[in-house]
Amino acid sequence: MNMKKLYIVLAIASAMAVSCNSLKDGEYTLDLLTTNDVHGSWFDSTYTDGNQRKSLFALSSIVNRFRDSLGEDNVILIDAGDCLQGDNAPYYFNYVDTVTPHLFPRLVSYMKYDAVCVGNHDIETGHPVYDRVRRQLEERGIPFLGGNAIVNGSQDRYFQTSRILERGGLKVAILGYTNPNMKAWLAEDLWSGMHFVSLIPLVQQDVDEIVKKEKPQVVIVAVHSGTGEGKGNNLESQGLDLLSSLKGVDFVVCSHDHRPFTDNKDSICLVNSGSHAKNLGHGRIHLTVKGGKVISKDLMSEYIESDLKDVDTAMRNAFREDYLKVKQFTLAEVGTLDKDIKTRDALRGMSAYINLVHTIGLEASGAEISIAAPLTYNKTIDAGPLVYNDLFLFYPYENQLYVINMTGKQIKDYLEASYDDWITTDGPEHLLKIQKREDPRNNQETWSFVNRSYNFDSAAGIYYTVDIEKPAGERVRILSMADGKPFDPEKTYKVAVTSYRASGGGGLLHKAGIDTDKIDEITVARYPEYREILYQYLKKNKAIRSSKISNRNIIGGWEFVPRHKARKLLDSDMKLLFGE
Repeated sequence: MNMKKLYIVLAIASAMAVSCNSLKDGEYTLDLLTTNDVHGSWFDSTYTDGNQRKSLFALSSIVNRFRDSLGEDNVILIDAGDCLQGDNAPYYFNYVDTVTPHLFPRLVSYMKYDAVCVGNHDIETGHPVYDRVRRQLEERGIPFLGGNAIVNGSQDRYFQTSRILERGGLKVAILGYTNPNMKAWLAEDLWSGMHFVSLIPLVQQDVDEIVKKEKPQVVIVAVHSGTGEGKGNNLESQGLDLLSSLKGVDFVVCSHDHRPFTDNKDSICLVNSGSHAKNLGHGRIHLTVKGGKVISKDLMSEYIESDLKDVDTAMRNAFREDYLKVKQFTLAEVGTLDKDIKTRDALRGMSAYINLVHTIGLEASGAEISIAAPLTYNKTIDAGPLVYNDLFLFYPYENQLYVINMTGKQIKDYLEASYDDWITTDGPEHLLKIQKREDPRNNQETWSFVNRSYNFDSAAGIYYTVDIEKPAGERVRILSMADGKPFDPEKTYKVAVTSYRASGGGGLLHKAGIDTDKIDEITVARYPEYREILYQYLKKNKAIRSSKISNRNIIGGWEFVPRHKARKLLDSDMKLLFGE
């Protein structure tokens, strides 16, 4: 196993000692095991080719060894969120089979999790799903924690905030919180009845209250928030902010950014295990009690790499029937594709992948213009029969389709902001805004985009060019509508966007001068998730045909100019990114 460790030692002066009158003198050790951002990596076998992958089965094998070695009473297991989205299995039990008890509560009950936090992608599944999961978790004695989700019009918490455990002779407090920046990710109807507040200062206030009331010897805070940089200015990633500010806490478990990471600050450790069951987070706390008081604490944190071949076979067998159900659903044929589609082609210009997203958005909504970004970075969908699994490659998220009103000027400003994230005109070597840096997920130096490619929006329904020799703000020139009619900067157009964009995700609407806190005022219509729209498109048309999804009279067209210079730079940049 590969692992990364950080140790801290705290000697507690007797004057500052915590009174633990119920504790016997001696040595106490507890091990904290953590997961986060598993994103539906529940089964160790893929559904289409039979290849193994890392999964909860592999993590369970590691957890079992800890419990066998240390004793079950000395181990705590926590998940920090994003459990219910990202794979065919959660989709199936979220929306297809809603009668059978949901698989996720059954899985974490089998593994004997002590607490699970709510992630933004869990909220993305909608009230019927996460409320059902919460109930079924609670029936199994597992809290679904999200203490910063506040019921509108009150101070009540929508989700449970904490759990108190007795483990290894010690009292342990577990507090859990979700992403405070939920409105930047999701449409409000998905989290109706509540709002989300910053983790600072709320977590410290909750810790102080619980410590005063319960007097725990160990305090763990788990948050669905990124590690961040610790500068206190990023609502999305408050992990290091909590590490440097919390008092009376032993461990911070963070998540969200898929970044395996450990750190420490004085008497507190932080651990982020990454994502997709690739690692198990591990913390250990050793306490010395003398005279009924804790006189010292030793803390350690690490993450342990899972082994896809080392799985809990008993767990695999226990959930075999569930796997077969998901596999049957996944392999159900839904239509055909006439030509191969490579999702990465969308990073260099117009492509069949984004043409398809634009086409289904325009057709389903009747909007005049569509705005969309590539959400799958580098996958190939082969020509031939399509099964339901392929739809997850086209559209991996549960984003809804919104139609909003935008002026022509706002559309132009929006595209300027998108291409400013996407390309550079600062130097002669690159067109794409890329850099060489170490990837914390694999500790290798690779070329990658400076910004998130899922924010590289292009537009359909219009003809336009993007001049790579012009400065930011002056690159986009909109020539006409797709049908040849003039494009008017003063006119209001109906524009198809994702619910992620309408909620402020990526900040592009804000840069176009639109206040997404008031998005309802310009929202014309809401439609189901894009993947569901694609499914209905296939039921109607039986196939995805390149000629139909590339109809210029509907989607228009765009390109980087000057054309020859752009093509040369794009070829070079794509080779750096993808090796070919």
